[in-house]
Amino acid sequence: MNKLLVLTMFGFFFFVSCGKEKSNTDQDFSAPAPAEKTAEAESYDPKRGLGKYSTVELGATLDKALAEKGLKTAEVKCTSCHKATDEKLVGPGWKGVTERRAPEWIMNFITNPDPMIDKDPELQAQLELCMIRMPNQGLTDDEARSILEYMRQNDGVK
Repeated sequence: MNKLLVLTMFGFFFFVSCGKEKSNTDQDFSAPAPAEKTAEAESYDPKRGLGKYSTVELGATLDKALAEKGLKTAEVKCTSCHKATDEKLVGPGWKGVTERRAPEWIMNFITNPDPMIDKDPELQAQLELCMIRMPNQGLTDDEARSILEYMRQNDGVK
């Protein structure tokens, strides 16, 4: 009986933690018109992804306070699906991600996952492995930047 209760609670928390968060902005996230889709497909840059971040300035050294904020945000919004190691949980592990991907790509993906998944062949292949799309967690720019700094710390930036 206890195992059933624990499994039920785990399932409930898993689905709640990975759900979409309602945003209180007036942004329209509906699909773009066909002409816009063509322009997006042509302008997709696999090095920076798709989104508002064309450059992200990183310090030569780690901002430890920002990384600590990123850890706290990740614990709430990310770690139910991602591990800090290279081990897959629901989604892929984070170890080495800042060495494989540009900071702009990471920022664009964690703030804009749906269009990125639709356009990026590597993300589409990852989706085949994970079988679950990364939900948009409604991260603010500051939260996303702090998570990026935590990822840098996780990858050994000092």
